Amino acid sequence: MRIIFAGTPAFSAVSLNSLVEAGYHIPLVITQPDRRAGRGMSVLPSEVKKAATAFGIETYQPLNLKSTEILEKVRRVNADVMIVVAFGQIVPLSILKIFRFGGINVHASLLPRWRGAAPIQRAIMAGDEETGVCIMQMAEGLDTGPVFQERRIPIDATDTAGTLNNKLALLGAEALIQSLSVLNEDYAPTAQDDAFSTYAHKISREDAHIDWSADASGINLLVRAMDPTPGAYTFFGDIRVKIWKTTVWRSGCTQAEPGTVIEFERDGFVVACGQGALKIVVVQKAGGKKSSALEYLGSSHMKVGDAFR
Repeated sequence: MRIIFAGTPAFSAVSLNSLVEAGYHIPLVITQPDRRAGRGMSVLPSEVKKAATAFGIETYQPLNLKSTEILEKVRRVNADVMIVVAFGQIVPLSILKIFRFGGINVHASLLPRWRGAAPIQRAIMAGDEETGVCIMQMAEGLDTGPVFQERRIPIDATDTAGTLNNKLALLGAEALIQSLSVLNEDYAPTAQDDAFSTYAHKISREDAHIDWSADASGINLLVRAMDPTPGAYTFFGDIRVKIWKTTVWRSGCTQAEPGTVIEFERDGFVVACGQGALKIVVVQKAGGKKSSALEYLGSSHMKVGDAFR
């Protein structure tokens, strides 16, 4: 089977590695153009490009997939299927129709729940108890195609978007290899029930801003969902502070205004929320490194009664 693979981040590279290890022939990898990243804003290749280069596979990095040139390039490869894993662009139906088996996508949710760009973060933010991956036949709509296979895992109380991403990347690669091993004209996927669909909007900067009037458990979920990127944040005075680790200190009502520091403990400080309170354990000041809450207290001159916003 000849495969064109399209993907960009580390999540995708896990599936690419598994395909190569399983012996599939991949004459072309399509990935996003190199981007500036990091504090030095250096131009960096995607994780998929790094993996493809290491395997000696040709990479192609178009700004989009809409041109006639791209259509012809894909057609000349004469592949049987296109595997798409967190590519980051919409694949036009005109391209999917080229392949004998169309396009197959590894999606990090239990479809039809959390269609869209940020299924892992949204599942954590919503307090979902489980998630998983779906191997899906690509269709014209966004993550609306029928599903070949579903794998489920629980979302642990300590999971962040980063740890859950790693678990689902491995799970997705395993499910993809299994689905491809039985792929033929008689392998029929199951249609999704649109009545149960939810949409995982792309994470915005404002999504990561902590609203202290929310309940403590919801803010704790937000902190986990924003780790490792972009990081949940708040302001202490005019200083932006990222919050990386929290625990729910108390549920129910509090007398203090939301955002107010109400207590210091040996391993952190406690902030009042709209419902309950949250213990802050790991923080990071703008331009600084992650530190324990106690280290932060020593440099910020914070006192009980001060407030975050």
